[in-house]
Amino acid sequence: MEPSLARVDYLQVGVTAQKTMRLLPASGKKATQKVVVGDQDGVVTCFGIKKGEAVPVFKTLPGRKISRLELGGALNTPQEKIFVAIGSEVRGFTKRGKQFLSFETNLTESIKAMYVWYISGADLFLCASYIYNHYCDCKDQHYFLSGDKINDVLCLPVDKVKCITPVLACQDRVLRVLQGSDLLYEVELPGPPTVLALGNGNGGDSGEEIVYGTSDGKLGLTQITGTKAIPRWEIGNEKKRGGILCIDSFDILGDGVKELLVGRDDGMIEIYNFESTDDPVLRHDYALSESIASIQGGCVGKDGYDEILAATYSGWLTGLTTEPVHREGGSGEELKLSQEMQSKISSLRNELEQLQIKVLQERDKYQQSSQSSTAVSSVPAFSVNDKFTLNKDDASYSLILEVQTAIDNVLVQSDVPLDLLDVDKNSAVVSFSSCDSEPNSNFLLATYRCQANTTRLELKVRSIEGQYGTLQAYVTPRIQPKTCQVHQYQIKPLSLHQRTHSIDQDRPMNTLMLKGQFSFAEIHSWVVFCLPEVPEKTPAGECITFYFQNTFLGTQLESTYRKGEGYFKSDNISTISILKDVLSKEATKRKINLNISYDVNEESVRHTLQLIHPKLEYQQLLAKKVHLIDALRELQVHEGNVDFLLPKYRSILEEADQLLEEYKRQPAHLERLYGMITDLFIDKFKFKGTNVKTKVPLLLEILDGCDQDGLIAFFDAA
Repeated sequence: MEPSLARVDYLQVGVTAQKTMRLLPASGKKATQKVVVGDQDGVVTCFGIKKGEAVPVFKTLPGRKISRLELGGALNTPQEKIFVAIGSEVRGFTKRGKQFLSFETNLTESIKAMYVWYISGADLFLCASYIYNHYCDCKDQHYFLSGDKINDVLCLPVDKVKCITPVLACQDRVLRVLQGSDLLYEVELPGPPTVLALGNGNGGDSGEEIVYGTSDGKLGLTQITGTKAIPRWEIGNEKKRGGILCIDSFDILGDGVKELLVGRDDGMIEIYNFESTDDPVLRHDYALSESIASIQGGCVGKDGYDEILAATYSGWLTGLTTEPVHREGGSGEELKLSQEMQSKISSLRNELEQLQIKVLQERDKYQQSSQSSTAVSSVPAFSVNDKFTLNKDDASYSLILEVQTAIDNVLVQSDVPLDLLDVDKNSAVVSFSSCDSEPNSNFLLATYRCQANTTRLELKVRSIEGQYGTLQAYVTPRIQPKTCQVHQYQIKPLSLHQRTHSIDQDRPMNTLMLKGQFSFAEIHSWVVFCLPEVPEKTPAGECITFYFQNTFLGTQLESTYRKGEGYFKSDNISTISILKDVLSKEATKRKINLNISYDVNEESVRHTLQLIHPKLEYQQLLAKKVHLIDALRELQVHEGNVDFLLPKYRSILEEADQLLEEYKRQPAHLERLYGMITDLFIDKFKFKGTNVKTKVPLLLEILDGCDQDGLIAFFDAA
């Protein structure tokens, strides 16, 4: 049975952060529930719905922004105490709005994640960027310093597992399971986890099941036992949808089994059903125009009708309700509905007219005051939610910009060469400006003009490893007076590398060794400068190892360093060459003398060429096919029938649209591969002290022939 869900927009509050909206427990079965939401203006709003209108229960005064909102209550009692995290403080409110708690923690940073559980008293599990603290009745119990940023936290239900087991979702693609202040074990995940939820809403029968969502859109369930984690299921992101921000379990289909509700940062709401198998199946999805910050199932709009309530980034509380919009039945019932709708539309029209008059009055007042010589125009503040991430599938960076109001235009500028790639979901009109790369180091200047009511824009860029600098986005919304915000994103020297849990140690490796009078913090800062996904905070301990994979080629890098020495191993000699150049430059800036040595494995060059060659062959074949399309189409028009053509040419005509689309999606892909092979050739001989740049034209001729054996022979003979 497909769920029939109708959209209802209830109320708009200020901009909301992830997991800041909850439904209070209902007073009776199928009775409507109150909604409580915290926004970045610092306001906690609690409201119910009567006759389709939002009726406030309480509203707090504005203040610092609210980063999390959770419900709590003693075991086997309604979870109706409201806890909000504001900066480093936790405040508690009753369901009527009376404040009963104001707890200033000893955290030096703002709280990023919070979980509440009542055991003997109120247990608060709080996380700043890297620090986890457990408080019981406001007394500090346990503390843990994480190796990377903490995105979310929860605790397994103590009434089922009989011990306190907190679980941290960390940016370095692991779940850290704790016992007291100690790390029990780590669970490796396929992507950086952004949100955690208890399986089935209660941890399942054992209380050990945790559902996680990742920033690259993957979803999975793992069982957290006392000694190890047991993966149960995992769903990839084949549809290339956004990252997951919120998860809930609720029986929206009314079949007695709770469905999994998922909210993504591209505005998708998904309903997964556990039909006959243990693995969930996507049953229904619904697209909103902005990211889903919070999601929960319940009964909000009308008694007896379940719905999914979502809070979006700009503060809209939107319901997907099972209540039929057009009821079937007697004409009296239809007439009653029609009258209700008419009165609602009439009141909305009146409200809109009053707002338009008020806007005109304020605009006139502003224009008159601006004539005065003493008048100062205040710049309107607006919030921008941005995300700059590397996609493993196509080795490109996604830049997502989301504004609380409509975007007028976005100007993108870069001081390093970048390719702008097409994005299917992007309806903005892009125009390129010519830029002078020599005096100003300006390689890219493009403007995206957005259509009316566009609040979210997604761009894709691909960088070249070895060339590093800054990408800047100038965001201008449709507000008066005109104002703009600049957001900067670092393009790192090894920008196409992504963290991974392990590498293949059997590959032929080149090694770079550094020794010198540098501290652990200094060499760590150099690695942060060179590579993405490395935590900015210096790791605890005396030594650290990170593993990386190149998303474009599949080559690997192992980085191990401590105070006074660093070892970098890669099967790609160009990676070692880039690291050598950048680390030398960074050490010279700080006047640190480095002793650099390296061990080059000749076999690694052949290995890297074997990795590149299939990609090169595919791209050359694609380019040849695309160049033939126009001639073949002309032949088709003249002859009318193409049966006389060879099958390979007929297939090119049949697949012409797909071939053109693929070629358009990957501009300069072939040039990138040519550049990588050329760099590999130059780097191989650079480590031998030989300059082979004069032989590059000969190499390019061989590349056009695309013979793998001939290419390897050329590298060996040169």
